[in-house]
Amino acid sequence: MKQKLYIFGIVTALIIFIGTIFKIEHFPGASILLTLGVATLVLLFIPLALIDNYKAQEPKQNLLLYVITFITCFVVFTGMLFKIQHWPFAEIILLVALPFPYVVFLPVFLITTSKIKNFNIYNAVAVLSLLAVSSVISALLALNVKKVTIEDSYNLSRNYTKIEVAYNQISDSRTKTVIDLKIDEVCKIVNECQDLILKSEGLSREQWKKNPGNLRRPEERAVASQALIYEDGVTAGGRLETGLKSLISLIENTKGYEQLAKAAPAIFDLTDQADSETSWGERIFRDNTLSWALIYLDGLEANLILLKKQI
Repeated sequence: MKQKLYIFGIVTALIIFIGTIFKIEHFPGASILLTLGVATLVLLFIPLALIDNYKAQEPKQNLLLYVITFITCFVVFTGMLFKIQHWPFAEIILLVALPFPYVVFLPVFLITTSKIKNFNIYNAVAVLSLLAVSSVISALLALNVKKVTIEDSYNLSRNYTKIEVAYNQISDSRTKTVIDLKIDEVCKIVNECQDLILKSEGLSREQWKKNPGNLRRPEERAVASQALIYEDGVTAGGRLETGLKSLISLIENTKGYEQLAKAAPAIFDLTDQADSETSWGERIFRDNTLSWALIYLDGLEANLILLKKQI
């Protein structure tokens, strides 16, 4: 049994290692390998190893410690996997996973081992060292993923700004239509939203357009939604949603733009999500990080300008 368990553990470790290399190199199949490896580790190998070790000891004791050990491994490795894969609720799970070994496992371990006579202190040192390494890796993983995600949003913002500048340089001598005027109106609301959000960060829209970045709280959520609330409780995000829906309605009622009317909700990310209980404003400005809320507005403005030029 032990030999088979060792082989199973080696195979599981190899799957995780290869999946990690694939993830670093952006090879196809990386997500499948990592998910398979971690799932096998926490759902098969660790439980089997703990059960085998528990059955081998005489007399049978400290069952609670074995259960807590499994739960700790499950929470920590699951949190890492969710963060690497950018799955929903990853930050919440990792927030639980980071302190879990110290708040839950460590007290149970110390209380249990204190009752064992002639307990080897080096085992305790080894366990504490593993906990420290696990916490450091989890923290660095969280910071690294956040940094990469934030940098991606800044790069996208720069690209959107280049698109806006390029399209604004194209001369347009035709008479403005009702749709053109409506697009201009919505663009002003977009700029107002950006001004309000950036003001909360001590930045101006001109600074953001010139060099996106330098946000104090780029990874925090709900910052954008809080910044968009007026003193009377009305939100600029609500005005933006109303303006976009009004623009789509205007396009729908304008002859010759039927295909554009069908595509407009997807272009503006205004499609209804039947499986979601959150509103459009909550999804865009509350649930997104600050940097990605701003990048949505940059992209929205670029799409509006592109739409105007196409019309």
